[in-house]
Amino acid sequence: MKLANQITIGRILLIPVFVLFCVYYGQGVEAGQPEEWERWAAIITFLVASVSDGLDGWIARHWNQRSRLGTILDPIADKGLLLTAIITLSLSKWTYAFPVWFPVLVIARDAVILLGCGVLYHLDQKLELRVSWLGKTATAAQMIALAWVMLQLPHSLLSVYVAGFFTLASGAVYVSRGIRQLRLHDHPH
Repeated sequence: MKLANQITIGRILLIPVFVLFCVYYGQGVEAGQPEEWERWAAIITFLVASVSDGLDGWIARHWNQRSRLGTILDPIADKGLLLTAIITLSLSKWTYAFPVWFPVLVIARDAVILLGCGVLYHLDQKLELRVSWLGKTATAAQMIALAWVMLQLPHSLLSVYVAGFFTLASGAVYVSRGIRQLRLHDHPH
């Protein structure tokens, strides 16, 4: 197994560790006795997982370690970390709660993309799936907003709005690409 894939698998394994620290910290906040070390453990776990996202890609490109397994595992690790973090932080009793629209937007965008990919694959079997720079920006903005909220920095809501904007914009780009692929397809349906 290549180093890039090992890092990706490590990121997947960090997800339940992150959730555990978040839940325990949230229970402490709710009980009026938060343990700051749990919050910091959650933050460090999230940041290590987030940094490993860029690191595994760089290693795969730099040392020519691209693999089919990596192309499958990397998006699973990315979406697993982001969706788990957004949902966990939305449900646990941290100092700042995400507005309801944010997790709904992120989950809806990913569901629409997944459904669109399923439809395109069903119709043509030659699914052309490329990540856009706007999609990468949305992912980075979501990670930054999550870290911003966990660190309890000022203007947390602004970071969530910026992430929301890029999430919505990237969703629109992916939908327009999917519609374009459907129009190019000569299937009778």
